[in-house]
Amino acid sequence: MSSEEAANDANKATEGEAAEQNKRSPSDFLKDVLGRPVNVRLNSGTDYRGVLACLDGYMNIAMEQTEEYVDGQLKSKYGDCFIRGNNVLYISSQKR
Repeated sequence: MSSEEAANDANKATEGEAAEQNKRSPSDFLKDVLGRPVNVRLNSGTDYRGVLACLDGYMNIAMEQTEEYVDGQLKSKYGDCFIRGNNVLYISSQKR
């Protein structure tokens, strides 16, 4: 093996290690967004935007300062909101 091939192999190993470190699990994402603004989309298509207060293993969600959007239109504002996990399609982070 030439020194150039050895250097290429070392670079590939380093890139692989970096990619391994950049992999994040959904649970890492949820820990990061706890206490931050999120958008929760329900199976019905309704969106809830607010601050993620807590959630459990069943994806039951408690939110604060919540706004309800139906077809992109603001429908209601709630102080606190509780969403049953089986209704959740996805959770995404929002910019502050």
